[in-house]
Amino acid sequence: MEITFGGNKKVNAYHNGFEIRTDQPESAGGDGSAPTPFDLFLASLGTCAGIFGVGFLQSRKLSAEGFKIDISFDRDEKSHMVKKVAMRVTLPKDFPQQYKTALIKSMELCTVKRHLAAPPEFEITA
Repeated sequence: MEITFGGNKKVNAYHNGFEIRTDQPESAGGDGSAPTPFDLFLASLGTCAGIFGVGFLQSRKLSAEGFKIDISFDRDEKSHMVKKVAMRVTLPKDFPQQYKTALIKSMELCTVKRHLAAPPEFEITA
């Protein structure tokens, strides 16, 4: 992965042939042209849980139509750090209720979430 500076507050990542653009809001000196890096981090939690959920549905040949996740974040007022991530799942129409707990457990296997539980070591060199 390569990270480049795109001007003003834009910082972009290039990985596997994709460009992931980030920016800061105008209120923080950016142009507001793309999500912030932290927005992408939060989105990665939801999309990761989502792919595990979709995988669960597909493996059982269940429809994913109507399946969605709404996420809310509680932040600590002093540190501004996220202290709780709450995900509310809307189940597909005609979803068999006996699979509800298993679906949730599969979504809890999200790799992004597991990395938060056992964070990697960070090293920055120049």
